[in-house]
Amino acid sequence: MLKFRKMHNGACGPALTAANDGRFTRMGRFLARTKLDELPQLWNVLRGDMSLVGPRPEDPSFVRLQRADFEAVLGVRPGVTGLSQLAFARESEILDAEHPTDDYLGRVLPQKLELDRMYVGRRSFRVDLRILAWTAAAVLLRRQVAVNRATGGLSTRRRPTGQLSPVPLD
Repeated sequence: MLKFRKMHNGACGPALTAANDGRFTRMGRFLARTKLDELPQLWNVLRGDMSLVGPRPEDPSFVRLQRADFEAVLGVRPGVTGLSQLAFARESEILDAEHPTDDYLGRVLPQKLELDRMYVGRRSFRVDLRILAWTAAAVLLRRQVAVNRATGGLSTRRRPTGQLSPVPLD
């Protein structure tokens, strides 16, 4: 999977990045914030290694911890965007700064895995178009997207007053 380099040469540390990760270069922070670091993956899509929509490849060390839970997800081509990417677009900002890996494995990864399995079970051309449209809104219009964990419905994330009802996947 191709990506632009965002971190200083020789940077090491956890597989997860925090909002103010000191390993980022100045340009890397910009690339991550604007999601431009994902552009090289379009080459992977053109080569047939990835899809535009699908489950996001997970760090192999995390997959090894729960291999059986990932079986369905690993059976489809990975994607540049998907339900879990929309739901956790600001993942680095919500992780516990003291224990990001533990927080990710205990709280975030199970939710992402469930969304990815939901996508695998319901994927269709129509679902992919809906996810692409919401991804465009998130990236180009800077909209925060809410993903209903029960239905996969997508809506604009708003403050508690005036929430939109989610649009179901199918």
